[in-house]
Amino acid sequence: MIRPRSRAGSVPASPAPIEPMDGRDSGRVNWVREALGLLGMLLAVLAFHSLVAKPFYIPSGSMMPNLLVGDRLIVSKYPYGWSWVSASFHILPRSGARALPRTPEYGDIVIVSPPYAKEDWIKRVVALPGDTIAVHRGHIILNGQPIRREVEPPVQLDASDAQMCDGINCLDVFSQYRVRLPDGSAVYEPPTWRETLPNGATYLTIDHVNQPLDEMPELRVPAGHVFLMGDNRDHSADSREMAPGRGLGGPVPLSDVGGRAEFITFSLDGTESWNPLSWWSGLRSNRAWRSLRPAIRPLPENAVAPDTEGH
Repeated sequence: MIRPRSRAGSVPASPAPIEPMDGRDSGRVNWVREALGLLGMLLAVLAFHSLVAKPFYIPSGSMMPNLLVGDRLIVSKYPYGWSWVSASFHILPRSGARALPRTPEYGDIVIVSPPYAKEDWIKRVVALPGDTIAVHRGHIILNGQPIRREVEPPVQLDASDAQMCDGINCLDVFSQYRVRLPDGSAVYEPPTWRETLPNGATYLTIDHVNQPLDEMPELRVPAGHVFLMGDNRDHSADSREMAPGRGLGGPVPLSDVGGRAEFITFSLDGTESWNPLSWWSGLRSNRAWRSLRPAIRPLPENAVAPDTEGH
């Protein structure tokens, strides 16, 4: 079949624009749909933070040497069940009810929300429901037996760290332990101890002065409660502190425990500014992805190590 020739120089006709079948303007933004999409994403993030995991920032030095101010970490929300404190924002009324409740293990690092505090705190579980606990000369006496506590080589805390705690450098409390290393860098080397709990969970603590919280008479941890302490023993307002509004005031209800610290994502040393270019130089590169679960060291049966060294 012979097709007819087009005339020389003629321009083929453009196809007519295709109209949307429903008559709507395809270039118009549906703001209602966009808003609903953003709302759905926000609700999904809040649900994930409330039920699975959320980020957490370390604001104080109470958990040194294992956690430093400026550490950013991930807290899992499900290990101990869910309660009012699990919500990403504490908008639910305080309650003792828990869904799928479970009990922490010795040595777990947990997030807790004291009744009077505006922010969550972070501490370590050192006694479980039904345990008796006392403190003598800074040494934990658990169920009538001193836990294993050994002198360790001092940790080295970088003296160039610029993080602030209550308006002063967080490391100034260790000023008498400042030393200069052979390479010329300065560090703080405070007295360091290794504690090991009955399940073998082992971790480092700092204890460098005699102070009132080094002594606590024996008490029993009630059912549904845990006893929490900070690893920086002379600078932690924890379950040993009974003064209203200052510490945790004894054992903490498990319904106030909001999750378990899992690992550090990244850490900043305080030298960074609002300029993103400064963030790279402020990174503590050796802390990223560090696990916060305590190492487990098997102990001989009935093994204890009384503290004979003092502070």
